[in-house]
Amino acid sequence: MALVSGDVAALRSLLDSVGLGLGVADVREPSPRPAGPAEAAAAASMPARRRLEFLAGRRAARRALRAVGLDCGEIPRSGRLPVFPPGRAASISHSAGIAVAVACRPGRDLPLGCDLELGPLPREAARLVLRADEEALLAARSVTELFSAKEAAWKALAVAEGGLRELRVSPVGDGLRVWPRADPARAVRVRVVRVGGGVFSCVVGRA
Repeated sequence: MALVSGDVAALRSLLDSVGLGLGVADVREPSPRPAGPAEAAAAASMPARRRLEFLAGRRAARRALRAVGLDCGEIPRSGRLPVFPPGRAASISHSAGIAVAVACRPGRDLPLGCDLELGPLPREAARLVLRADEEALLAARSVTELFSAKEAAWKALAVAEGGLRELRVSPVGDGLRVWPRADPARAVRVRVVRVGGGVFSCVVGRA
């Protein structure tokens, strides 16, 4: 399911309150074009569906950066990771043909991480996301919410090894606290909100 205007407005309000800008793009937008030769080369090597998602993600990132007053040209990649010009950064996520991105206002030092999940995950997937000491969270949160929160934190923390089970999650206020099991001092706060029949998660600060 796509995001509707009310979803986008609510997300912008939430993110603006913590110094983040939001960008949204749809793969169905007319005439998607790479912003430069590096994007064009990357897109040319991809299957058609992945190419549209890639270009939508780049548009979303540029829109997020513009939302915080920063211009940005093409965004090439290194491996699977986007490479931003100096002084610019964003986190990108895709789901069901929609791309979202968040960027930080100049002068703010916030870890960047977001995730969009417009389709539910089955409860059986919990074993891929949670360890035994986190399973009690399923009484109040869906597997999709917990997966999405860990995905957003994973991007912000740039964890080099292991999977999502190497991150620990616990409730804090109206959100979640997520940290590497091996390094609790790096904990971040994540907000998870329902949008478009799914969930959007975003790191909103350090915990």
